[in-house]
Amino acid sequence: MAHGSEQALPALKGTPTWRVNVYHERAELDEEGEELPDVQAAWREATVTAGQIIQDLDGGLSPGQDWRLEVTDEFANPLYVIYVSANRLI
Repeated sequence: MAHGSEQALPALKGTPTWRVNVYHERAELDEEGEELPDVQAAWREATVTAGQIIQDLDGGLSPGQDWRLEVTDEFANPLYVIYVSANRLI
């Protein structure tokens, strides 16, 4: 990237940064975040990401365990939470 275009980056700062944190066995915190235009786009990204991660668990969610995906703004304020709770009923 040319030096001149690096100086233009602060002008893009108006785009909100959203973070997607995942909690399952340990916390996986999103340190970088992703710039998305609004909360609706953050929700769409969260649901797509949740589906992909749950599919990738491939049997790794056991009864008695919970899985949680949390969307926060750039100040770590929670906006959305998706919970998956695995419980044995018999």
